[in-house]
Amino acid sequence: MFRAKSTLEQWRILQSVVDYGGYAKAAEKLNKSQSSLNHAVAKLQNQLGITLLEVKGRKAYLTSAGETMLRRSRQIMQDVQALESLAQTLDKGWEPEIIVATEILYPKSHLYQVLNDFLPQSRGSRLKIREEVISGSLEAVKSKSADIVVTNLVPQGYLPNTLCTVGMIAVCAADNQSIARQPMKQEELANNLQLVISETGTTKNELGWLKAEQRWTVDNFHEAILILKTGIGFCWVPTEMATPLIDSGELREITITDYHRREVAMHLVLPDRDNAGPGTLLLEKLFYYHHELLSKEED
Repeated sequence: MFRAKSTLEQWRILQSVVDYGGYAKAAEKLNKSQSSLNHAVAKLQNQLGITLLEVKGRKAYLTSAGETMLRRSRQIMQDVQALESLAQTLDKGWEPEIIVATEILYPKSHLYQVLNDFLPQSRGSRLKIREEVISGSLEAVKSKSADIVVTNLVPQGYLPNTLCTVGMIAVCAADNQSIARQPMKQEELANNLQLVISETGTTKNELGWLKAEQRWTVDNFHEAILILKTGIGFCWVPTEMATPLIDSGELREITITDYHRREVAMHLVLPDRDNAGPGTLLLEKLFYYHHELLSKEED
């Protein structure tokens, strides 16, 4: 029977040394002594018979063999974590925490109603609600860092259910003088300063409606609207959010002759359906009930 020469803890230490750029920082993050980390990595290298790290100055660098082994070790750690998560699910226990990641464009009115319906049935589960922007929601699915994801982008291999579509319109301050001439073409609008919402993912997506050369990046639509009201720039804003501000005379819609209002589909995905617990599955159903994709009679 195979007996491993190395331990998961040794690999965790190696990963930390690499991720934090050296033994000193890794020791601080892991709350261990630097000497214990040195010993663990040295023992790991000795057990495997290969050099994984080389120390130059105060930094530790991976060897080519170390890069390969580290990459495989990360996958093994993820597999072990998934295995232990599966064990928790198999005993039919209710999840102590459910992570919900939603694309920033998904209307809050929908989200809050679903959460309100979930509360009396939640059995004390903690909800961690995360707001993502464009690539962030895509990466939440790929990395399985959330139990439920509402996203506008779906990676290959996943079968989403479309909840709704969100309209997007270009708006500016009602008294914005630099965008006073209307209607205008897309290329004319692109010559103006655009306010965009910062993506939460590491991979940036250059969507067609985010291509103005001049742009300021902010964290959310609330900040963007505050800047718009001062007379600066334009922004693509969800129709539901923009309409009250247009009706009140604070903002105005920009008429673009060669571009219709953009519709963005919002999809629901369970990144790890095989290991989804009863609370996650209930929350999924509540999203479907709310968007009338499933009736309680059909359930």
